[in-house]
Amino acid sequence: MTARFDLIVIGAGMAGIAAANKCAAQGWRVAIVDALPYGGTCALRGCDPKKILRRGAEIIDASQLMRGKGIDDGQIRINWTDLMRHKRGFTDPAPANMENDLRRHGVQTLHGQAQFVDAHQISIGNDSHHTDRVLIATGARPRPLQFHGNEHLIDSTEFLELEVLPPRIVFVGGGYISFEFAHIAARAGSHPIILDHGPRPLKGFDPDLVDLLIAGGDVAGVHVRPSTTVTAVRATASGYQVQVDQDGTLTTIDTDLVVHGAGRVPELAELDLDRAGIAWCERGISVEPYLQSTTHPGVYAAGDAADTAGPPLTPVAVIEGKVAASNMLKDASTVPDYTGIPSAVFTIPELARVGLLETEARDLGLKIDVRYTDASTWYSSYRLGEDTAAAKILVNKDDDRIVGAHLLGPDYTEHANIVALAIKLGLTTRQLKTTTAAYPTLGSDLGSML
Repeated sequence: MTARFDLIVIGAGMAGIAAANKCAAQGWRVAIVDALPYGGTCALRGCDPKKILRRGAEIIDASQLMRGKGIDDGQIRINWTDLMRHKRGFTDPAPANMENDLRRHGVQTLHGQAQFVDAHQISIGNDSHHTDRVLIATGARPRPLQFHGNEHLIDSTEFLELEVLPPRIVFVGGGYISFEFAHIAARAGSHPIILDHGPRPLKGFDPDLVDLLIAGGDVAGVHVRPSTTVTAVRATASGYQVQVDQDGTLTTIDTDLVVHGAGRVPELAELDLDRAGIAWCERGISVEPYLQSTTHPGVYAAGDAADTAGPPLTPVAVIEGKVAASNMLKDASTVPDYTGIPSAVFTIPELARVGLLETEARDLGLKIDVRYTDASTWYSSYRLGEDTAAAKILVNKDDDRIVGAHLLGPDYTEHANIVALAIKLGLTTRQLKTTTAAYPTLGSDLGSML
């Protein structure tokens, strides 16, 4: 079968779906294709299902924090099978719902592995389609690991489908995936260990708050080993043996499960990009700031598949998908605005960041006022029984505007959302402090942090 389109979108995640719907709404003939079920990583294999599982961990943690303060947690525990069933109640219907919505918007939905024949011809199985433009939004996959026995590791997708959570788990890598899953696993009764190659995990977050998170996680049963390199993984009669080099000392760790949390790379290997002369590198498709390919004017890229200045976050992918679509529709050169986009690690409690790190601000020559707050004894922490809560707000002394905010505490991502709005709109801390929040709420703490 051969068909002609104004646009073919490769990748049915959030970036691709946003762009396909936008272009179809303007009367374009649009098709979208994916080799996997529609919805992408975030909805099916990442953000959303992970946070559903985290809800179970939150309940356990909340009951433990209130032990001796009016709550007898008794036999409260996570039933992993039931929690997974609850998760699937969201993820299972999602692909069909998304595909049906695309069709309602006039988008033709295709399935299979897309490959370039040239910059304007895409093959999917035995079918070939001609298109004036292509948007590549294929997302990312786990980074290949080089040590012996790497085939024994499961990735984040497989972790989110585990029927049984084993008692001993090793997470390789000190990023989002390892920390978030380890915090869930610990509250579900497992004993997780995070092995990080570098001296400090979660490198994109404030080091002082990361230290607090690690200390609190250790009490909860999440143990982090920095400066630890995995050299091999071997299957044993009872599970796996992980061989590690920690500061020059070789040791082994016996475990039931080893999980890959050592980063992700753009999912581009199966597209035959070289055949179409589309430039790319290990960071993604080479694009202009307005998301058009540097080598083909009819090709655009967005999200994790594109080498852009945006952080690898789902909201950023959606922004880029919409900007790419708008630029194609209008033959324009609009650049995505990444100002004030928050990021978070959904550990317990959660860690969030908006704007610059302290070192980044100083490297830029900014005169900053570092406003650090230990909120562990504040009312909002006390009522929960929580003793890990802190904030570091970076304020430009020249104009009183926030250039960075780093937040650790229960539901502190909501603080991050307010700060993100302030950074986006250029509000000063004086303006923020004139707002009267409902009390007692978490939001009422922000003024005191400023």
